[in-house]
Amino acid sequence: MNNSIGQRFPWNLDWNLLRTFMVIVEQQGVTKAADFLGLKQPTISSALRRLEETVGHRLIERGPHRFAVTAVGRTLYSESSTIFGAVSQLPELLEAEEEELSGHVNIALTSHVMSPHFDRVLEAFHARHSKVTYSIVVAESSDIVTLVRQNRASLGVCLLNKIPTELEARILFREYFGLYCGPRHRLFSRSKIDIGDLAGEYSVAFQTEIEGGPLDVVSGLRHRARLAPGLKGVSANLPEVRRMILANIGIGALPVHVAERDVRLGMLRQLPPYTKLPAVNIYLLSNPRRSLSPPEAALLRMYGEMIDETDLKARTYQ
Repeated sequence: MNNSIGQRFPWNLDWNLLRTFMVIVEQQGVTKAADFLGLKQPTISSALRRLEETVGHRLIERGPHRFAVTAVGRTLYSESSTIFGAVSQLPELLEAEEEELSGHVNIALTSHVMSPHFDRVLEAFHARHSKVTYSIVVAESSDIVTLVRQNRASLGVCLLNKIPTELEARILFREYFGLYCGPRHRLFSRSKIDIGDLAGEYSVAFQTEIEGGPLDVVSGLRHRARLAPGLKGVSANLPEVRRMILANIGIGALPVHVAERDVRLGMLRQLPPYTKLPAVNIYLLSNPRRSLSPPEAALLRMYGEMIDETDLKARTYQ
C-alpha cells in the first residue's frame, strides 16, 4: 500500500464495517453474525465484501462447510479489537478528566425555587466534582435574566413572561399556586370553608402578580375568591409574602408544594378554590454566547440530561 493510498484509507473507511467484521469472526460465520446483530444475511455479506474491497485483501475463506479467517483477516481483527477497546475506554477516560474539574459556578435563583430535581443534580454534580466552588444569589426574575444576559451568572432559574430570544430557556419544573391564610385568620379553624367565605377578605401578593409579570395568572385566584380590591401587602420575595400571611396581614397565594410543609405543621391553611389552580413554569436559563468554563459546561449538561430524561409530568409539583 503506497503512501497516498495509506493516507486516504482512514478517511475512506466505513468504521462500522470493522465492527461487523469483528462480529463475523467472533461468531464464526455470516449467518450467526446476522442473527447476533439482528440483520439479514445479505446485509452482512455485503458489508464483508465492501470491507475486503476497501482493504484490497481477502479476509475470510468461505464455503459450504468451510469458514477460515485469512492471515490478513487475523491481523485486521487484532487491530480492530485494539481500536474498539480504546473506544470503549473513552467514557471512563472522559469521566476521569471531569472528576478533576475545578473552578467556580455562579447560580442566580428566584426566591421560591423548591425543586428536588434541581437539588439532586446539584448534589450529584458536587459529589462528582468536589473541587468546584459555588455562589448562589437570589434575585427577582427580571434581574436574573439580566445577570445571565450580561454573563454575570453561569445559569439562572426564574419565571419568564416570554422567552428572551438571545437566551436558552428550558422548563425546569412546573408548580401550582393556591390561596392560604395564617393561624390567626378567622377562617383558619373553620371545619368547612366555601369559596364564598373569602369574599371581601384582605390579601397580599407577589410584585409580579400586579404588574402583568410571570405571576399574572395567579392574580386570577383573588378574582375567583372575590377578595377585597387593593392589596394590604406586596413583596417580590416568597418568604416575605409568607411572613405577611402568617402575620394575618392578608390571604396570599403560594406554590402548593412549597406551602405543604407549613400546612402539615399547622402554620398555614389552604383555602378555596382547590381545583383549576394556576400553573406556573420555572425555567432554567443559560446564555449560548457565553464561553463556558469546564465546570459550568458540565453542570449545564447534567441539568439538560435530567430535563431530557425526566418527563414534565414528573417535574410538575402539585
